[in-house]
Amino acid sequence: MRSALIALLALAPLSAAAPRSVRVAICQILSIDSDRDGNFRRIEYALETARSGGAVIAAFPESAILGWENPDAHRLATPIPGADSDRIAALAKKYGLMISIGLDEKDDDRLYDSAILVDKNGRVLWKHRKLTVLPELMDPPYAEGTIDGIGAVDTEWGRIGMLICADTFGDAHAERIRASNPDLVLIPFGWAAEMDKWPGHSKSLENLVVRRSKEWRAPVVAANLVGLMTHGPWKGQTFGGASLVADGSGNVIVTLRDRDVDVRVIDLPLHSRAR
Repeated sequence: MRSALIALLALAPLSAAAPRSVRVAICQILSIDSDRDGNFRRIEYALETARSGGAVIAAFPESAILGWENPDAHRLATPIPGADSDRIAALAKKYGLMISIGLDEKDDDRLYDSAILVDKNGRVLWKHRKLTVLPELMDPPYAEGTIDGIGAVDTEWGRIGMLICADTFGDAHAERIRASNPDLVLIPFGWAAEMDKWPGHSKSLENLVVRRSKEWRAPVVAANLVGLMTHGPWKGQTFGGASLVADGSGNVIVTLRDRDVDVRVIDLPLHSRAR
């Protein structure tokens, strides 16, 4: 009887209020437009740091492989699944890490600004195609995703939601994330501005992330790029880094360096909740 009771207790779910945490690496990398192999090398350097720090999740920025709003992506991007997502999957398996990352996706003649969540076994758990694509910035522009791409997926580290950069601007999109009841939200950003707008422009990124984390009552990991945009309509603007993590009360836990490559590994408190 006693052994049966112990077995039942082992299978029972934890209390909804039981605290837990996850070790996350925020990977603020340099992305050079169209430099696929170089950007993959920089991704792998960040993964080496993440693994050595004991991370179980590595969060990367938007369009990390080809560069955001890069017209060359119409020619260079691959499908999902496809060559680029397969390389990310192989890296997830090699380093034993869950990876979230933004990458451009080609689907027939359409180009999407997409993001994927890949588990440590290389399985794509979620794909989100950006909806707020700012069509005035590139001709032809990114194609728009659909609302069903906004949501959350159950993982070994809790229920994880995803958006991409400007998708966080819209209250309807934010509400869909809130309704999905995430334990953690991972957001790849490509937060760029003219050089003289930095570091001040990072404050608007912080304000946005803090506001959404309060609404969602979930921690948010916002991973931004660093580097100069050399292609497309925003040529000459720069990504300013300042990636950050806010907890579910809107408190900023960590902010990464201004306009420099940085990888930080943190223990991020999570709280189980009733489903």
